[in-house]
Amino acid sequence: RLLFAGLRHLACIWHRPSSLAYVAVISPQDPILLIGSDLTATCTLSPKLGLHASSLYWTLNGARLPSSTYRVLSSDVLSVSLRSLNGSQQQSGDNLVCHGGDGRVLAGSCLYVGTPPEKPVNLTCWSRNTKDLSCRWSLGGLGETHIQTKYTLKYKLRWHEREKECEDYGTGNQRYSCYIPHNIALFTPYEIWVEATNQLGSATSDVTTLDILDVVTTDPPANVQVSRVGDLEDQLTVRWASPPELKDILFKAKYQIRYRLEGSSDWKVVDDVGNLTSCRLAGLQPGTVYFVEVRCNPVGIFGSRKPGIWSEWSHPTAASTPGSERLQTGSCDPKPGEQNSTLRRELKQFFGWVRKHAYGCSGMSIKLYDQWRVWLQKSQRVRNQVGKQNLSLHLLLVNSAKLSSRARSAASVSCAGFLTLPLSGHVVSIFINRERKALS
Repeated sequence: RLLFAGLRHLACIWHRPSSLAYVAVISPQDPILLIGSDLTATCTLSPKLGLHASSLYWTLNGARLPSSTYRVLSSDVLSVSLRSLNGSQQQSGDNLVCHGGDGRVLAGSCLYVGTPPEKPVNLTCWSRNTKDLSCRWSLGGLGETHIQTKYTLKYKLRWHEREKECEDYGTGNQRYSCYIPHNIALFTPYEIWVEATNQLGSATSDVTTLDILDVVTTDPPANVQVSRVGDLEDQLTVRWASPPELKDILFKAKYQIRYRLEGSSDWKVVDDVGNLTSCRLAGLQPGTVYFVEVRCNPVGIFGSRKPGIWSEWSHPTAASTPGSERLQTGSCDPKPGEQNSTLRRELKQFFGWVRKHAYGCSGMSIKLYDQWRVWLQKSQRVRNQVGKQNLSLHLLLVNSAKLSSRARSAASVSCAGFLTLPLSGHVVSIFINRERKALS
C-alpha cells in the first residue's frame, strides 16, 4: 500500500503488501546497493486486476524509465534493468514505482544506493568558560555517503569511567557537531571519538585525548567602547571589560582588536595587545567612521600550558575620527577634494596652529597653498612631483624684528615666515608675508 509516491523529492516510505490482498508487489523490496551496482527489479500483478504486464511502465523519482529497459516475463510480471546506479538523490532512498497504463500507482520500492562511511576526521572540541563541551568533526574521504548515516559522539574519562554518548546534536550546517551541556570534569583527561554507521558499513574516528582546561574559550569581551583622543585626528582609543564568566578562575587573557573603514570589508588586526583592556589605534584617516571588534583568548587556565582558543569577535562598535576642520575655523574649512592629500592636511593643520598662536594672522587661508601649487607646477625641475611623494612638512618661522619682547615671551610669531618642503632632493621655500599676501 502506498503512503508517499512518485515525486522526485518526496520521502520514500512504502509498506510491504499483505499476502492476502495486494495490487502488485516489487521485488526486491527496498534494496541497499553500492554506487555503480546494477539492479533488475520485477513488478508482479495480482490476478484480480485483469491487467497485462505489457501495459505497465516504471518511474524512478518521478521520471519515466525508457521501455528499452523493460522485459515482459509473463502476463503478470514486468521487469526493469538499471545499470551503474548513481548515489541516491535523497538519504531516505529513491522511489522506484510500478504504474498501470493509466498512470495509477500499483507498487513501489525504496532504493538505497551509496557507500559505507569513512572514518570521521578533524575532531575538535572546546569548552565555554569550563562549564560545557562542544565538539565538531568532518566527514572522511569523499564525504557524502548518499544514504542515511548515523554519527555518534562518544566520550569517557580516561581511566575510570564507562563511555557515554552525546545526545544534543546539531542540525543543518551544524549537523556534524554535538553539545554536552553539563557535568564536565576538570583536571582529568577525556577520551573522545565519533562512530559513523549506515546500512553498508561503519567506521570510527581516531580517539582524541584532551584536558578541558586546555580547550577553554569564553564569551567575547563586553562593554567595548571606542572614543576619540582629544583633537588627534588619526587616533581612537578602544576600551573593554575582561570576561566576567572567568572572574573566579586563575588565567591570563590575551586580546586582539580588528577594525575597518565604514563601507569596507577589509579588516586590520592588532595582535600585540597582550592582556591589557585598552588600546590606542593610530595612523587612522581623519574624519572617518571606523568599526572596531575585540576578542579574547583565556591563556593558562589554572596553569595550562596550551595556547587557548579565541572567542568570537564582539559586536562591532563604531566611532569616527575628528575631521581636520576641528583644528581651524573660517576660511580654512576643508574642501571635499582636499582630505585625501597628506600634504594639504599638514598645511591646514599648520595654518590652524598659526591662526591660534601667531600675531595678526587672521587673513591666512589654504588659498595660499593653492597659489603656491600653481607656481610650483610651472617649475621644470619639480613637474609631476606634487601629489606623488610622501612629503614631510618642515616649518621655519622667522620672527619679525618689529615684535615686542612681550610678544616674544608670549610665544607669538608674525605671519612672515618660510615653509620649506623637500621634494625629490630639492628644497622649495614659501615666503608668506602678511602685509603683501604674496608668495616668493
